[in-house]
Amino acid sequence: MNTYATWAHPQLAAQVLRPRRDGCSEIALRVESLNDARQVLWLEQRIRALPGVRRVTIDRPAQRVRVAWDARRTALPALLKSFAAAGCPAQPLQRDSIDDARSREQHQALKHLLVAGMCAMQVMSYAFVIYIGVVDFVDFGARNLFRWLGLLTTIPLVFYSAQTFFSGAAAELRSRRLGINLPVALAITLVFLASVINTLRGSGEVYFDSVSMFVFLLLVGRYIELRSRHRGDARGDALLDATPLLAQRRRADGELETVPAMTLASGDCVHIDDGGTVPADGVLESAAVEVDEALLSGESRPLRRQRGERLVAGSVLLTGPAQLRVEHGGADTSVARLGALAARARLARARIAGSDREVTRFVRRVLVLTVLTALGWLLVDPSRAFDAAIAVLVVACPCAFALTVPVTLTRALGRLARQHVLVTDGGALLALADVDRAMFDKTGTLSTPHLDEHAVEPLRGDSRDQVLAWALALANTSAHPLARALSIAGRQRVVVPAAQDVRVQLAAGVEGRVGDRALRLGRARYALDEAHYDPRLASAALVLADQHGALARFGFHERPREDAAATLARLRDDGIGVCMASGDSADRVAALATRLGIDDWHARQLPADKLALLQSLQATGHHVLAVGDGSNDAPLLAAADVSAALASGTDLAQAQADLLLLDGRLGGLLQARAIAVQLRQVIAQSRRWALTYNLLAVPFAAFGLVSPWLAAIGMSLSSLMVVINALRVGREPAGGTDHGHAGPGRTVEAAA
Repeated sequence: MNTYATWAHPQLAAQVLRPRRDGCSEIALRVESLNDARQVLWLEQRIRALPGVRRVTIDRPAQRVRVAWDARRTALPALLKSFAAAGCPAQPLQRDSIDDARSREQHQALKHLLVAGMCAMQVMSYAFVIYIGVVDFVDFGARNLFRWLGLLTTIPLVFYSAQTFFSGAAAELRSRRLGINLPVALAITLVFLASVINTLRGSGEVYFDSVSMFVFLLLVGRYIELRSRHRGDARGDALLDATPLLAQRRRADGELETVPAMTLASGDCVHIDDGGTVPADGVLESAAVEVDEALLSGESRPLRRQRGERLVAGSVLLTGPAQLRVEHGGADTSVARLGALAARARLARARIAGSDREVTRFVRRVLVLTVLTALGWLLVDPSRAFDAAIAVLVVACPCAFALTVPVTLTRALGRLARQHVLVTDGGALLALADVDRAMFDKTGTLSTPHLDEHAVEPLRGDSRDQVLAWALALANTSAHPLARALSIAGRQRVVVPAAQDVRVQLAAGVEGRVGDRALRLGRARYALDEAHYDPRLASAALVLADQHGALARFGFHERPREDAAATLARLRDDGIGVCMASGDSADRVAALATRLGIDDWHARQLPADKLALLQSLQATGHHVLAVGDGSNDAPLLAAADVSAALASGTDLAQAQADLLLLDGRLGGLLQARAIAVQLRQVIAQSRRWALTYNLLAVPFAAFGLVSPWLAAIGMSLSSLMVVINALRVGREPAGGTDHGHAGPGRTVEAAA
């Protein structure tokens, strides 16, 4: 297939091109090879040299390039060929990916900062003349002229650059909460109005230099925080862009047709070339292949997938070609679900940043202290009351205090994302440091089941392959670990028929119609009615039955996850008690508990039982971490103080989880725990610094020993210290990386 020529098709091009008002088109491209700065510069120069190109924007962290150009002068296929010729093959992204929100926010912040910087420099030069007049004679008319010049230069700074503080203060007042924008807006307004009045009077002090430096330094801190947050979000974009837009679907006559990947539906057969990217989640129907799932799971080594195993969208086929039977396409793929969870994480992070009660109390104290300072000087020396009050308001500005949580949390989420731990609730990450109990599901979480082929036992004379085919028809519709294990083992042996009218019963089994048979697959109590129930089948892992009774039973053997024992041992070393709650039989739960050293285990637990067990722990004052992967674990995950799910878990489990272990390894809990402990420590250190700074500086400001412009510099340096301290989260210790214990009081080891 000529990929470049394919994009000449109008319907396909319409998916990726966004028309502009000037008649040009705009496209977002995924380019993975943006690793070298010289290569980026060479690529930009080469693309800009093409006919009709108006703008090229390269975002290295997100591995995205945006191009605005006249498509009539350079066709889309020619543009893509130019990227390939530059050694940077590009994949077009859906037009929805051309999101201007982040770039517009950063561009707007940069404009405000530049205007403030230019105005501040000019105002300081005018103020220099006025300062000279204090120690040397300067003509009164000249001094007055420079006052007016300072006023005219400060106007665009106050009414343009500082508008973000005024709009933020208005929003805080509407929501009836105190945030950092309110004292900032008050300080700017009071200082500017007082300076304007004194300029009009021709006497008194003016503070245009102070307000200019104050706004400029604040905007510098905010711009640094914004860039840091956007870099963390961009790393998530690189994951979401992994799924290709085109796919080769096999028609009924056996011929291949190129179709948009988002139109793939369950049951479609897709051909993937050697080196191609898997366009949808599905089942491998051809011979064994090797795939690279590093972007999704973090596994750097090639993984071998056998016939019947699942391939996930976004993974790269290292050997091929391959035939894939689609299970989930478009918005239902694993990558799309991760995108939704990432969006939820960003909203949660913003919600935490805007609802910090400590910041509200801090702002209230600053305002009270400012009023008291003004009242005190009105009694002693009214001429100095305004200067002292403004100095207190500026020097005690809670910017540094309020920045601690959002800046440090942004750093922590970015570090965990690199370790393939997606945090969907930043508040839960903060709470993870307080966890003292961990409650695990068994099947699919601590253990992985495998079908014992010798334990496939027909009970009514049917062949093993026949009952296995019937069971697979139902198992393919369920995400339960036992159903998955049955599907993986059985697809290599039998042809699977289609099932209709399928219904999945939470924590019980699945039923549906296969051919002319109404079948049930699950525990004996679910699969068999009272008239046909046989107590001898109670210990069977799965039972297949119809209206006449049991057709077969299936046995499984379990193996603990590779890192389960080590993870549990580390949690115990951190003082976290471990328990296991499972719906499985007591003998199976006890056997796994013995292998993993778990003393506190509970068998035959329904979802309501697990929830009751969790609530009993919480009632005694414990902070509980819950880990599961099934839909039956959703109530438990939703109610826990902190919850985690594996990426192989069901959609419902993932939707309720605060942490998602993308690589399927429980060791991600240790990395998240270590980051959470250090996150708490860094936040506490930063806030202690902010409080210490205020305790030392405020008395000098209150006694009139600190001018407003000097207070602005001190406040800005305090905020900068908070940003620098946040960079310590996830950083390796100087002596190297210790992959051992990651308990409280230690630096993060493997998370860096």
